[in-house]
Amino acid sequence: MKIVSLLPSATEIVYRLGLGDQLEGVSCDCDFPPDARSKPVVSLSALDVERDSSPGAIDEKVRASLAAQDSIYTVDRELVREIQPDLILAQDLCRVCAVPSGHVTQALESLGCEAEVISLDPASLDDVLDGIQQVAGAAGRSEEGVGLAGELRTRIEDVRTRAEVLPKLRTLAVEWADPPFTGGHWVPEMVRLAGGREVLGVERAPSRSCTWDEIADAAPEVIVFMPCGYGLQDAIAQGNELASVEILRQTPAWRAGRMWAVDGSAYFSRPGPRLVDGLEILAWILHPGAFPEPPADRVRQIPT
Repeated sequence: MKIVSLLPSATEIVYRLGLGDQLEGVSCDCDFPPDARSKPVVSLSALDVERDSSPGAIDEKVRASLAAQDSIYTVDRELVREIQPDLILAQDLCRVCAVPSGHVTQALESLGCEAEVISLDPASLDDVLDGIQQVAGAAGRSEEGVGLAGELRTRIEDVRTRAEVLPKLRTLAVEWADPPFTGGHWVPEMVRLAGGREVLGVERAPSRSCTWDEIADAAPEVIVFMPCGYGLQDAIAQGNELASVEILRQTPAWRAGRMWAVDGSAYFSRPGPRLVDGLEILAWILHPGAFPEPPADRVRQIPT
């Protein structure tokens, strides 16, 4: 079977199911596991954004592109025609994250390609696990899908049962800095399962922009900065700049030194198997005495 993945989370699922040798094409953002970087790139970003652009500048370009109804990603149709995939993994959850599945279907029709297109659009951890099994079934690896989903579900349940007897700390997940965005979809659920109470984000609802005044009024006791699409080092650098937001310094989280930067790209933004690692990171941040400390390359305290 020839598989093409147009989003990083699907690529991670493919590898975890032992199907990496059948992956014939990926998006420009597929970087994990490292072997994914060796695959042909069939989807590229159409945004003219420099690597060192500020979050505010990126937000402006994304909003302008969406307002003009421009596509943020392009598909290399000739490469897809050459591959002739049997299965394409896409999504409709976020136009900023990958090519919408509807665009893929239209492209396939014009190419005369009859690949099966699966759109992975989870809003919760259960949805993510269901998506893993859906991909596994389509690729003829149902047994592996059941096993992987079961392993991840066991880890989720372990965190939930250990955290449910602990104090529920007022927690805010921030997934963008300028303007600030609250974490959405599965992130508020992760906060709840880890022993927190998300003060602005809503389970199964999209992330949304907010104001620093809203954040101050919500009075979070813990703030976790998980910028979408960025690794830990970038999160630390951007997190250090939050010191310039005067009203943020009045929150209980800032005053108590409970501001944390995490690798959002790896463990929170992508709805794949590593979300469970993210859940375990959150549990330690909220209740460090009750959960194992994660590796240093996953989380760092922001100086306050």
